[in-house]
Amino acid sequence: MPEYFLAYHGGRMPENLEEHMGKFMEWVGGRGKAVVMPGMPLGRAKIVSTDGVAADGGAKLIGFSILEADSLEAAVEMAKTCPHLVIGQVEVVEMKEM
Repeated sequence: MPEYFLAYHGGRMPENLEEHMGKFMEWVGGRGKAVVMPGMPLGRAKIVSTDGVAADGGAKLIGFSILEADSLEAAVEMAKTCPHLVIGQVEVVEMKEM
């Protein structure tokens, strides 16, 4: 079954982080076996260019998950119910096999 990378972008800190994380874990549990990897929050980032220079910045990617779904549309439907949408955006990306 195809896998999809859910990238959690930007947003603000939730008013109650513990409550927000509880809702997120409930959301993960509700997806059942579709959750390949619940993911984790991400920290600081550096972008390395072709000339080897590492600069601060990058997209406000703050976390990720990996899901299985029948199609991109099915993965998007799952993402539409993600609690992260209260504070930011969720990008759904099809993962290709190499």
